[in-house]
Amino acid sequence: MIAIQTLGPLQITLDGEALQMPASRKTRALLGFLVLSEAPQRRDRLCDLFWDVPDDPRGALRWSLSKLRPLMNTGGRTRLLADRERVQIDPGTISVDFHKVRMQANGETEKASTLEQAWERANHLLMENCELPNQSDFGAWLEHKRGEVSRLRIRLARHLAMSGDAAPENTEVWAERWLMDAPFDPVAAQCAVAAKRRLGRQHEAESLAEEMDRAFSEAGLDQPDWSVDPIATGVSFTPIAHELNTEETPQQVVRFAQSEDDISLAWATVGKPDNPPLVKAANWLSHLELDWEAPIWSPQFRELAKSYHFIRYDERGCGLSDWDAPEISFESFVKDLELVADAAGLERFPLLGISQGAAVSIEFAARHPDRVSHLILFGGYAAGWRHTASPEEVREREAVMVLTETGWGRANPSYRHLFSQTFMPSATADELAWFDEFQARTTSPENAVRFLEAFSTIDVRERLKDIRCPTMVIHSRNDLRIPMSSGRSLAAQIPNAEFVGLESENHLLIGREPASMEFLKAVRRFLQTEA
Repeated sequence: MIAIQTLGPLQITLDGEALQMPASRKTRALLGFLVLSEAPQRRDRLCDLFWDVPDDPRGALRWSLSKLRPLMNTGGRTRLLADRERVQIDPGTISVDFHKVRMQANGETEKASTLEQAWERANHLLMENCELPNQSDFGAWLEHKRGEVSRLRIRLARHLAMSGDAAPENTEVWAERWLMDAPFDPVAAQCAVAAKRRLGRQHEAESLAEEMDRAFSEAGLDQPDWSVDPIATGVSFTPIAHELNTEETPQQVVRFAQSEDDISLAWATVGKPDNPPLVKAANWLSHLELDWEAPIWSPQFRELAKSYHFIRYDERGCGLSDWDAPEISFESFVKDLELVADAAGLERFPLLGISQGAAVSIEFAARHPDRVSHLILFGGYAAGWRHTASPEEVREREAVMVLTETGWGRANPSYRHLFSQTFMPSATADELAWFDEFQARTTSPENAVRFLEAFSTIDVRERLKDIRCPTMVIHSRNDLRIPMSSGRSLAAQIPNAEFVGLESENHLLIGREPASMEFLKAVRRFLQTEA
């Protein structure tokens, strides 16, 4: 096994001896990304992240991989795995300092000396000297990972400061380090003040309390209660306002399952494994990596992952799943949902279906009534437009499909705007720009048309009466893409279904809008009902 240092300058060691790193900064950055991603990466995704300027980005990627192979495959073991579509570093063959720190911060050990060493490691800049100023997507990923290191450092300092058997002077040191990284955490502030009082330094304690009172007041936050000693009372850590939240981001794990027709489907779990499961059926479009960082629906996913073991996947033909799919059809969508549920080892689970994913979920629940405990449908419909549209609407829809095939992959996003503005009419210009770019990177022009054709022929109207599990239908009242009448029709025809209308015009909810919070409240309440 080789060890890879990512905290500080990127370095590889074999039996304690440092190996010569590549001179190319992009090659080092590529190595760090592959190591920390812990999942296979599509070659086109890597080209977008690192080589958007060269005439031959795939050639540049091959060159960088040629520099990494001798390092990663040293000792006669193949650790860098690459085929025509994907690249991966086998996580079982390497030791990574970042992963060790994360395990220790998450309670793998209570030994103070080990936690202290982990904090010291986390106090180094992640992937130092791997910045790529001209690669904005990679820069955003790196900043996110560095933010995660900061959160790990906070968690480690909190463990050490809140240890009841630590010496008072050590408690003060770790409380101050905790407060330095989380300046608006009231428990960190209370701990630092209490530690100074325990050491008999009353004047310093009161000065710090006054300083923190001013800071909290200027930030519009309630001032801490300085009479509380968190160490003595065992006060647990409580996250504060969202923008100041230091709670650790849930970790996503990506895996692959193989379908009967030899399609590799990417699926992901996030949240504690002992939490109750919640499966989200795939809907167009998705990308397990990109949408986890999305400014649009990522806040909803992250909130769900706090309460549930959240499972979702990329449809065949898009995202991290195989794009070269021999079949893209409604039947294949239903079978792929079953494949992912089996791969996750789930016998009975609640199912969330969004947009055309609602029809997939309906069909799955009708076929497998013993496996679905609760059914949640958002922005759904029972029949595609080929079953319901007028001749004029059919011509218009088919014209859009022609435009999609010719313009989907172009740099000018005007073609993709046809979808963006109907999906989210209240989105800001930045949000629409993100979604435009997201669509282009999620599937090919050919597959985009195949998806639209498959969605147009959906018809589960005769299956609605067969649903036996508790069902909740949620729909935006002013949805411009799928009218609310479609949602009302679903609720009317599914036995005993509950209907919830949201004050929004967005087909895909934006995380910042109030309707997003109402959606989450409705889901949590509904899943607490008995199946």
